Amino acid sequence: MKWLLSFTAAFFFALSALAQAQPAAPQQKIDELVRLLQDPEVKAWLDSRKQESGAATPATPAGNSTLANWEAGARARVHAILSAIPAIPAEVTAAATRARSEAASRGYAPVFLIFGGLVAFGLAAEAIYRRFSARRDALLGRLIPVGIFAGAMGIVFFAVEWPPLARVTLLAYLSAFILFRLVAALLSAAAMGASLRRRLLILFGLVCFAGATAAVSEPLGVSPDVIKAITYCFSVLGLLLAIEAVWSVWEGSRARKAAIAAFLVVLWLVWCLNMRGLFWIGIYALVLPGILNAVGRFALSFTSDPGSLRGILIARGARAAVIALAVGWLALVWQLNPDTLGQRDPMIVALFYGGLKSVLILVVADLLWQAARGWIDRTLRISTSTTSLAPADAARRARFRTLLPIFRNALAVAVAVMAGLIVLAQLGVQIGPLIAGAGIFGVAIGFGSQTLVKDVINGVFYMLDDAFRVGEYIQAKDYKGTVESFSLRSVRLRHHRGPVFTVPFSELGAVENMSRDWVIDKFRITVGFDTDIDKARKLTKKIGAELIEDPELGQHFIEPLKMKGVEQFGDYGIVLSFAMTTVPGMQTYIRRKAYARIREVFLANGIAFAQPTVQVGGDDKGGGAAAAAAQAIRAQQAANTAAPAK
Repeated sequence: MKWLLSFTAAFFFALSALAQAQPAAPQQKIDELVRLLQDPEVKAWLDSRKQESGAATPATPAGNSTLANWEAGARARVHAILSAIPAIPAEVTAAATRARSEAASRGYAPVFLIFGGLVAFGLAAEAIYRRFSARRDALLGRLIPVGIFAGAMGIVFFAVEWPPLARVTLLAYLSAFILFRLVAALLSAAAMGASLRRRLLILFGLVCFAGATAAVSEPLGVSPDVIKAITYCFSVLGLLLAIEAVWSVWEGSRARKAAIAAFLVVLWLVWCLNMRGLFWIGIYALVLPGILNAVGRFALSFTSDPGSLRGILIARGARAAVIALAVGWLALVWQLNPDTLGQRDPMIVALFYGGLKSVLILVVADLLWQAARGWIDRTLRISTSTTSLAPADAARRARFRTLLPIFRNALAVAVAVMAGLIVLAQLGVQIGPLIAGAGIFGVAIGFGSQTLVKDVINGVFYMLDDAFRVGEYIQAKDYKGTVESFSLRSVRLRHHRGPVFTVPFSELGAVENMSRDWVIDKFRITVGFDTDIDKARKLTKKIGAELIEDPELGQHFIEPLKMKGVEQFGDYGIVLSFAMTTVPGMQTYIRRKAYARIREVFLANGIAFAQPTVQVGGDDKGGGAAAAAAQAIRAQQAANTAAPAK
């Protein structure tokens, strides 16, 4: 359906361009007219007629003159076209007779025979190329034979000195035929059904034939009114073909088909009333979205990474170029039709050109924003992997992950505000008072929302101080967790047990960052009083070396496990102090591994861990002391058992 509407637009484009063409008077007649205007008697007669018409013409109300003049011009144009339709056969026959007579008087064959010979020569050259070249189904393989065909005909056409009328006629119809073949090659490479492709070829063939016929009508002596009548007849035929295609090919409900058909009829009526600007706006609303999607997909075929800066510039740049061409053509159509109703109102003219400039501004703003956002997103994807980087590079990438999302949001707001202000300025709105009013309004909001302003300012200083980054574990007051993301006023923390805290920056206060650079982890182990301290130190050093050599744990060590010495004497043994330096976040995992390894090695080497004991002594040979001690132990156990119940 999009292809059909696009070619319908192309059909109306050709007819619109032909209808806008103004006939040029022969130079001899112009010279004669200038000579007559310089004659004194003619000047006196024209002055008298001017005075009489000025006195006889009644004053027209200023409010109705523009509309009345436009209505009178439209009525006269329609009447002239309807009156010229019966003269079409006679005018066309006379034009063909002139071309045939001129060619015969100079010894040439009729124009249609010359046209057939040139086409046959081009097809022969194309057949030779196809015979000696490999068949390729790609788009380029379909376009090259058309280029060979056009080149062969062009060589013969420009090598022979044809009669003037024959030259113009051949050039028009040969160009139309080449354009038709080019479009046929493009349609053959497009993904569409055979029925739709056949209808599009018929429609575009009609467009090419109508364009060539209207182009040669003026040199062949056809009157301007007859040329316009021929153009309108072709437009009616094209409208009928488009409506038939909508009902036959497009898959949609009957109501939508009827709506599209009615819209095409309205567009045709708008074109008939010479409202070219409104006509093309309707065409753009109908086919431009589909054209932009097709151009974007075609542009992405030239890049392997659509998310790269090159891919974004190619895809968005191609769409921007299509929009710029559409805007340029709309401005040209508006400029070439000074008699339209909107051209006579300065306000409408200013709004029209302001709207066109605004579209270009929005296209440029979208291109810049998409390029910037693509670079930020690509940098964020690269910054997620920091395992194989040096600490300095890993820290820089972590800072990128922290600051770039905030910068992206700020950039989006800045681009939107700037583009909006420029668009308003192009539409004639005075943006100076708006900016001043926005400043006063901003001050009022600042006084009314001091907490929000405080959050934003505190967040800026936290970012400048590099207090924390995305992925780091921090603690501030009663909040702790891994930093997941930022906004302009708050930070999101994920607790290690799962809950998420969204904390305003003004509520953080002093921040304890537990994931920056390195971590010293210390722990204590209690051993018996009879432990050999030097032996324990040597065994600990051996354990530290083994942990560093471990392929899984070694990369997380900064300094190995060491025994610092005796920390204190406990109730049941000696308390030994241990320490190690690791990368942030891995200290707990490494400590668990170290605990297991210390237990195995110490027990294997006769170092016992301290535990509560009771030592009983005395001279009671009969075992009375032992019995008393046993009774005391049972009483203590009973007291410990009953304690939780209190």
